[in-house]
Amino acid sequence: MPLVQITLARGRTPEQPAALGEKVTAAVADAVGAPPGDVRVVVTECEPEHWFVGGESLAELRASGRR
Repeated sequence: MPLVQITLARGRTPEQPAALGEKVTAAVADAVGAPPGDVRVVVTECEPEHWFVGGESLAELRASGRR
């Protein structure tokens, strides 16, 4: 039973993680030959203030227009 864990910064519509889960499930099933019903996908959302890129929070980068 394949398990894929994905972490995203919060800020997406509910439809976006749902679409990601569907597409990752299909890709994993195709790549390893697992039945789609056996594929598990866990999407965890992280606050932008707790996600850092080069020492700056994603919240700061978004506010400055650099992300």
